[in-house]
Amino acid sequence: MRLPLPLCHENPRGPSGTFRRTTRGKAVAVVPLLATALVLTGCGSGGNGSGSSANGKPEGTITFQTWNLRTNYKDYFDGLIADFEKQYPDVHVKWVDQPADNYAEKLSADAAAGTLPDVVNVSPDLSYPLAKAGLLLNLDKEPAAAKYKAEYTPQAWQGDQLPGLGGSYSFPWYLNTGPLFYNKALFRQAGLNPDDPPKTYDQLFADADAMARHSHGTIAAFAQSPSIEDFGRYGVQLMNSDETAFTYNSAKGVQLLTAYKTLYDEGGLGSQALSTTPDAAGQAFLQQKVAMNPGSAHDLDNFKVNAPDLYKNIGITDAPDNTGHPNMYLMGLAVNNTSEHKAAAIAFAHFVTDKPNQESFAHKVAIFPSTVGSLDEPYWTKDDGTSEGAVRVASAEALKGAVNYTPVVMTDQMKIVLQNEVAKALQGKESPKQALDNAVAQSDRLLRQS
Repeated sequence: MRLPLPLCHENPRGPSGTFRRTTRGKAVAVVPLLATALVLTGCGSGGNGSGSSANGKPEGTITFQTWNLRTNYKDYFDGLIADFEKQYPDVHVKWVDQPADNYAEKLSADAAAGTLPDVVNVSPDLSYPLAKAGLLLNLDKEPAAAKYKAEYTPQAWQGDQLPGLGGSYSFPWYLNTGPLFYNKALFRQAGLNPDDPPKTYDQLFADADAMARHSHGTIAAFAQSPSIEDFGRYGVQLMNSDETAFTYNSAKGVQLLTAYKTLYDEGGLGSQALSTTPDAAGQAFLQQKVAMNPGSAHDLDNFKVNAPDLYKNIGITDAPDNTGHPNMYLMGLAVNNTSEHKAAAIAFAHFVTDKPNQESFAHKVAIFPSTVGSLDEPYWTKDDGTSEGAVRVASAEALKGAVNYTPVVMTDQMKIVLQNEVAKALQGKESPKQALDNAVAQSDRLLRQS
């Protein structure tokens, strides 16, 4: 049960309209290229960098890099930069925007070449190898940046803290999560109460079993196999305490994958679950072939236009979890530790992510601010009677206790390893225990190599 991903991972919306992570086919190349960067720059983990002082006057020309935002939000960022330059007349901001595809590789290339932008849009998993190479400013150890810490929610600031590196390495920007959409008509057909959607994984599997039995395997509850986020929301400890080894092959992890295997055998998991993409899962939900699918407010317009029968039977609820903490996606702005205009870069990164500007951006896009008190504003607490408003309020409420379940050190290659081993377990080629043991062993080996 995957939730929609952050805005800057988005490509043009697919059939489901959800934000989705683009496949960063060679994201694993980040580490080898950064190894080269270490040699070239002489930086190391926790280094102070060779840039200018962070305590001086903000001045000079800095480069600000975003991730696939120019097409839809050019006017917003042009205005934001103009406002900043008016407040700081000695600073000029050059905005560059990179496409969604191959963003990790672009960061790697810039790091190796010594051309990393002064302020760069990153998620925690992308900031980790850069910070490990000494290329990002440790905000907790730099007083000029640490003084702003109290402006952000604790969970957002903690979400940017990187294991083994002793601090947070990017200003929290915006958060995302999303509801679970479900088809009330399919719930009724299975003899289930459409006003009582599953809240825990046990309830989810029970409802999925009822749907499979009632439809003789023609209606699946959902269309995707479990991801690392599912293991986290199920209550599985994903890594050891210092995040140097994966632990999701525990008895609880095996229990979850065994439940998925049973469901797959009964037809309660979509037949294409082994290889289904978020787009394909969204399309299956649109066609009413599966009963549940994660999404965002953007999906509602799609349902209304392209699937009116589904739209009139749509239910909105939180994604099931056993922990009481939904999953959270986090975007941040990191400061180049070797910037020649570090004071200006810090000032700009803080300006973009301060409370007024975060809230302004979140009013334009279906995202959520990470600043203290923002989610208590009426826009995120008062349902305006629309389905979109209901999604916004429900998601905002969920974010107050949300955490990022995906380990920062887990690369795309490690996620593919898990996906492949899960597929073997569902097909009966390996036991759930063997599949997870194999996934953990391969991922630990990749972690040591990095």
